[in-house]
Amino acid sequence: MIYLELFLGFLRVGFFAFGGAYAAIPFIREVVLAYGWLSDDMVSYIIAVSESTPGPVMVNMATYVGAVKGGVIGAAIATLAVVMPAFFIILLIMVVFKKLLKNRYFIAILSGLRPAIIGIIAATGVYMIYKNIFLTGNNASFAFDIKTAIFTAALAAAYFAAGKLRKKSVSPILLIAVSAVAGVFVYGF
Repeated sequence: MIYLELFLGFLRVGFFAFGGAYAAIPFIREVVLAYGWLSDDMVSYIIAVSESTPGPVMVNMATYVGAVKGGVIGAAIATLAVVMPAFFIILLIMVVFKKLLKNRYFIAILSGLRPAIIGIIAATGVYMIYKNIFLTGNNASFAFDIKTAIFTAALAAAYFAAGKLRKKSVSPILLIAVSAVAGVFVYGF
C-alpha cells in the first residue's frame, strides 16, 4: 500500500509543481504531511539534506522520503513518479519539435537564432575574461592581472592546439577539470 501511496503522491508533485525545485518544496511538504509519512520537523531536515546533496532538490526529496517509508524500492518508486511527468512532457515536445524541423519557416527561424546565440555566448566569455584580467572595480580604476592573462591564454592555446592535433574538439568537461587542477596550482599555492 505504501508503494502505491508514494507513487501517487509524488506523481502529483511531478505533475503540478511548477516554477523549479524551490517552488515545489511547499507542495512536497503538503503531500508528505497529508499522507502522514513524516513530521514537519523531519520534512525540514529532508529539505536541508536535499539541498546539500548533488542533484535536483525535488528528486532528492522524493528519493529520501521514498527510502524512509519504503526502503530501496520506495526510493525508486518515488523518484520515478516525480520525474515521470517531466519525462513525458519533454518526450511530447520532442515529437512536436521533430515535426517542426520539417517546416522550412521553423528551420529559417532556427538558422537566424544560431548566430545570435553564438554571439551571446562569445560576448559572455569576452566579458568574463575582461573582468578577470583587468580587475575593474566600482571606482572605475583597473589593474592588469598578468597571472590571469597568462592562465587564460594558456588554456585557450591548449584548447585550440588539442583540437587541431586531434582533429576533433576537446571535451568541455575535460577542459573544466584541467582548468580546476591548474587553478589550484596557479592560485592555490
